[in-house]
Amino acid sequence: MKRYERLQHIRRLDPEKDFLTIYRLSATYEFPWDFTRALELALYRTYAVPSIGRLLARTAELTERTQKRYDDTALLLDAVVEHGFGSEVGRTAMRRINQMHGSYDIANDDMRYVLCTFVVMPKRWIDAYGWRRFSQHEAAASAVYYRTLGRHLGIQGIPGSYEEFAECLDAYEEAHFAWDEGARTVSDATIELMASWYPRPLAPLLRAATVALLDDSLVKAFRYEQPHPVTRTLVRGAVRLRGRAVRLLPPRTAPHYARQNREIKGYPDGYRVGELGTRPEPGVRGCPVRPAKSPTPRPE
Repeated sequence: MKRYERLQHIRRLDPEKDFLTIYRLSATYEFPWDFTRALELALYRTYAVPSIGRLLARTAELTERTQKRYDDTALLLDAVVEHGFGSEVGRTAMRRINQMHGSYDIANDDMRYVLCTFVVMPKRWIDAYGWRRFSQHEAAASAVYYRTLGRHLGIQGIPGSYEEFAECLDAYEEAHFAWDEGARTVSDATIELMASWYPRPLAPLLRAATVALLDDSLVKAFRYEQPHPVTRTLVRGAVRLRGRAVRLLPPRTAPHYARQNREIKGYPDGYRVGELGTRPEPGVRGCPVRPAKSPTPRPE
């Protein structure tokens, strides 16, 4: 297979009907490393919305059990990508997500914003750092994929196209990004987790590199010191250089799912999808005594 042959195949598919196939090809063959980084950044961005960051701080899942929360989130989302919406595994994963979210009082607007980050950030990351740009077909299929996931999660008012997802994300961030002490705690814990994946002597460098990849709105919301322009240029240049190097490699011949990532460390002996995630107790750490009713994934 030639380097751009899979992209040619993607362009022959219908983003409305073949969205799952296109999304799998993009996420597991064309850009597995980039999708992992982009979705990490997508979830990280949500902390800068105080209502989200504050809740995450109250639950303590991302400050006291950071690795487990990272693993569970990645594996539950990955199960739907790998097995599909109509599969037993995919439905189990969505049911677990609904059970966890349904235990808290989360505004629909916040849920919709999180969904927007999943659609928008991969394209923006890949356009900036990937070995090629994200195609219109891939962006359209991604919008349909997350539109479908959002309906299964009971989210209302979901945008239709990629462009509408992007507009929704930008407007929500402009209106809601702000400082919150709890959110900063969650942000710090996440950066520490990412640094912990590498040898300890590299930790200060990795923390600085992570902040250098953040845009100014995030740096301002978390009140981090602005990265030095030289640091930002070097870090971003290094990630772009990686993309150019990948362009020279032969195409991937087997899919790479998030469950195969070296950053997933909490389940060395394997896991059951139905046992992933948290089981909040009413009245404990932000979980109301009368939790909200969680939707059940719709049958296909």
